[in-house]
Amino acid sequence: MDRQPLSGYDKVMRRAVFPFCIMFLLVALIPLFAGENPRKDALRERAAQMVRDLDDRVLAAQVLLTGIDGKGALDSGMAALLRRIPAGGIMLFRYNLSIEKTEITSFLKTVSDTVGSGGGMVPFMAVDHEGGYVHRFGEGVTRLPAPLTYWERSRMENKAHGRKKQREILAEVEEDAFRSGEEIRSMGITLNLAPVAEVLTGGNKAFLGDRSYGPNAVFVTAACTAFIRGMERAGILSAVKHFPGNTGEDPHDRKSTLAADRAELNRMISPMIRLFKSPHPPMVMVSHVLASAWDGERSASLSSAVIGSWLRGELGFGGVVLADDFAMGAVARNPG
Repeated sequence: MDRQPLSGYDKVMRRAVFPFCIMFLLVALIPLFAGENPRKDALRERAAQMVRDLDDRVLAAQVLLTGIDGKGALDSGMAALLRRIPAGGIMLFRYNLSIEKTEITSFLKTVSDTVGSGGGMVPFMAVDHEGGYVHRFGEGVTRLPAPLTYWERSRMENKAHGRKKQREILAEVEEDAFRSGEEIRSMGITLNLAPVAEVLTGGNKAFLGDRSYGPNAVFVTAACTAFIRGMERAGILSAVKHFPGNTGEDPHDRKSTLAADRAELNRMISPMIRLFKSPHPPMVMVSHVLASAWDGERSASLSSAVIGSWLRGELGFGGVVLADDFAMGAVARNPG
């Protein structure tokens, strides 16, 4: 059947969604050719062609990273929804994954096949797999150490052994990520919403706890780089988070404000800025905090000033931008 002519609204929406989908697919394609070192332009053109071949319904669905109901099986309603709206990514939580490893593998294949039957492509299967208490799996799946423990060991052992020991600990970060990445990749996970690249401070410690790699920006940068590298060796893409940071308030409950000027904000996110200048990361997650120096009205996740002018403009980040969960209280009750 021939496509119907696009309305003015549809044309605007297609222009808005098209570049994002190209980036999303480019990120998905790069690991497939990792051993061939292809030209980036060739991958970009392939991604663009894949996007051009999508109809508007599927194209719009590619920007969605959505949670689903079900543990081990999809009910008929959820399956029908995924066929009607074949999302580009599936976000998995503990209620989806607290089952046996073999059941997870079968479940994720069912989800992927269901999305495909609706005209979509193989979706990203995403999970928060940071380490410590941020562990979405049941028994039988290796729990990574909490990120802060690497810094604490480094600080203690550097006094006795110097920087050589710190290099060994950073190598452990990569190897731990690689081994854990291999395990979750074997079950069908392809995207890890980690690591947390925020420096631990008195202002955010109440919320971040041991999810940060510590108070030293240089160590945080090195540890995040090692973590991303380990995951990528295992075939898992990473999304660094949370740009541009958090306060001590929990965004699951309420909105908070980073009341710092632009120069101070850049100092606070110095690990992310260093990561953006390297080949990593392919994705970054934006938090729901108010960065008042850039936008005093809208959460960072909804702000064109924060995402467009700062993240993409001033900082030059060219990868995929994800938002934190829009079910969080920081935006769910007051999405302005």
